[in-house]
Amino acid sequence: MAKKKLAERVKDLMSKQKYIRNIGTAAHIDHGKTTLTDNLLAGAGMISDELAGEQLFMDYDDQEQERGITIYSANVSMVHDFEGEDYLINLIDTPGHVDFGGDVTRAMRAVDGVIILACAVEGVMPQTETVIQQALKERVKPVLFINKVDRLINELEMDAKGMQEKFMKIIREVNGLIRKYAEEDYKEKWTVSVEDGSVMFGSALKNWAISKPYMEETGITFKDIQEKCSERKHKELWEESPLHRIVLNGIIRHLPSPEKAQDYRIPKIWPGDEESEAGKDMKSCNAEGKLAAITTKVYDDPHAGSVATGRVFSGSLTEGQEVHLVGQHKDERIQQVCVYKGQERVAMEDVQAGNIIGLVGVPDAFSGETICDPEYKIEPFEEIKHVFEPVVTKAVEAKKTKDLPDLVQFLRKVSREDPTLEVDIDEETGEHLVSGLGELHIQAKVEKGLEEEGIPVETSPPIVVYRETVKKASKTFVGKSPNKHNRFYFEVEPLDDEVYKAIVDGEIEEGEYKGKDSDLANQLKDMGMDDDDAEGVELIKEKNIFTDATKGIQYLNDTIELVREAVRSIIDEGPLAREPCSKLLIRLVDAKLHEDAIHRGPAQVSPAVRSAVNNGILSSEATLLEPKQILRVESPQEHMGNVMTEVQNRRGEVVNVDTEEGIAVLTVKLPVEEMFGFEGELKSCTEGKGFYYLKDVLFEYMPNSLKSQRIKDIRERKGLGREIPQPEA
Repeated sequence: MAKKKLAERVKDLMSKQKYIRNIGTAAHIDHGKTTLTDNLLAGAGMISDELAGEQLFMDYDDQEQERGITIYSANVSMVHDFEGEDYLINLIDTPGHVDFGGDVTRAMRAVDGVIILACAVEGVMPQTETVIQQALKERVKPVLFINKVDRLINELEMDAKGMQEKFMKIIREVNGLIRKYAEEDYKEKWTVSVEDGSVMFGSALKNWAISKPYMEETGITFKDIQEKCSERKHKELWEESPLHRIVLNGIIRHLPSPEKAQDYRIPKIWPGDEESEAGKDMKSCNAEGKLAAITTKVYDDPHAGSVATGRVFSGSLTEGQEVHLVGQHKDERIQQVCVYKGQERVAMEDVQAGNIIGLVGVPDAFSGETICDPEYKIEPFEEIKHVFEPVVTKAVEAKKTKDLPDLVQFLRKVSREDPTLEVDIDEETGEHLVSGLGELHIQAKVEKGLEEEGIPVETSPPIVVYRETVKKASKTFVGKSPNKHNRFYFEVEPLDDEVYKAIVDGEIEEGEYKGKDSDLANQLKDMGMDDDDAEGVELIKEKNIFTDATKGIQYLNDTIELVREAVRSIIDEGPLAREPCSKLLIRLVDAKLHEDAIHRGPAQVSPAVRSAVNNGILSSEATLLEPKQILRVESPQEHMGNVMTEVQNRRGEVVNVDTEEGIAVLTVKLPVEEMFGFEGELKSCTEGKGFYYLKDVLFEYMPNSLKSQRIKDIRERKGLGREIPQPEA
């Protein structure tokens, strides 16, 4: 299809919300997302049928072609004829490698439905579970495509009964995950089924697919599929049962239009008043209403500069329109609005609510920025939070002083584009810390980018960032201000396990509460927290809670913001080794404040609070939490003993051992600091046949035998001196 014709058809459909579907692809690595997308594009006439499955049209970055994996989410708009009507499909192809899972999380904010792919041979894998969790967290409805069915027939020579059992196992496991992660209203409603066609089967590489409704409609049987596949008649299969038709028909039947989806998604992703004008406009996807949009991806284009991808939830965007960036507190003018055709952008005069679009002219926007009308400002959308935290850090330093400004600018740009990359810029020392989801995450998005920009840098070996915490409750410590006119009394204790888990799982939102949230107080009381502590929560940050348990302290209301700031600074850098703190309950129990505000400013409050809280931490069996990864490790059974030895030599724990189709499958728990070099050793001890996949990340107490040495090493690396701080008498 010529670009002009595509642009015209897209333009005609952009205002017809009933005929729009905003969808994503998501799966474990190498389960066929980008190959599937090729087929959909071929069906829309955007690439040749012959190249579909091999071109990897959406992997247009050089690194993606070189590594053979998707690193950046990519967008495309296509048109599909279904039952005589044209439908606009806005699709985002997402990465499968766990290190780039942040791109999946951000994409899920923009879409209303998702195609979950599962390889027929490998089945449900760790990243399959993660992407289902990511989708359901954003109230995105799934359908299932079981890919690589041809391999069951041609490689494994599986009979019909064996294939059926394999399919049912995959469907059962996917539905189990949907029930596990979906909210109560969607646990059953969103399960997938062969009968209604929300489960589809096929081979993206060979360009064919099948579903129960299509079999009933055409008379094709599974026996026909099996016979033709066995005879390698894939072209006949493709002609009789083309993948794009089956999958796009399934999408239109089972995944919602924006006008339907926004009614139940907006209350989940926007914290504002649903009954306000903006809330009603968004829930009804009102194109005539107030502007509300969110950016989900920001990248640099060599010709256009900064380009933002986003979703418009209400109102419309027009070339030349002035908009307000809520997070940046500034207005900017849109230079161009467009839709996507892979790496190409197709300019549009305007774009209405319900569409995924590209924007040029918002250089200060970051991934997750809220965009609205300057005359009608709205509350920002909920923060887009990835399921895993960054666990690997590298120090990056410019080799030449003259390159330092360029390095700083590049790192700021990267952190704006990918918020799962945490950047700590120290302009005084010139050493900057970059934290990512894994080594590949930092290599692909930071080190490779610096190389392309021509900025020579030195990078440290990977550094693990620990968390400082305590094992018991402290006594009350008093902190006195330098002028001796103010006193703050604090206690510190470990946060209850149930409350900590609720924060980790997102059941309790982090942020400022200022002691006025009755819903939070009731939730914490139900978990066993003391009434005064639950009712006085001022701040939840990095899995720590700061609560004000005082009653009627004069002038405290005027000072509490300074207290919060001081507590924040301790959470960011604890007293043991200036590592972040976690799992602390920090309680203010009393205060004595000077009546004159000039004597209780930041220079007086901060040192007093820091002194009391730091002493509380140091006196309560202060220790480190170390990050650990839960891995699925696959190995030939004859090498299983070697794998277990390798895991145990790295302070690891074998949690479970299973067998799947002759392969040993181990669930293991390994400290992140022991993970470096693990992949190479795993290959070595399994004759190249061992693989591992990340299932989860958690933090556990570091063994006492290692704690002191690790604290000293961290302090030395940071130039703090090796002596471990002790509480003041």
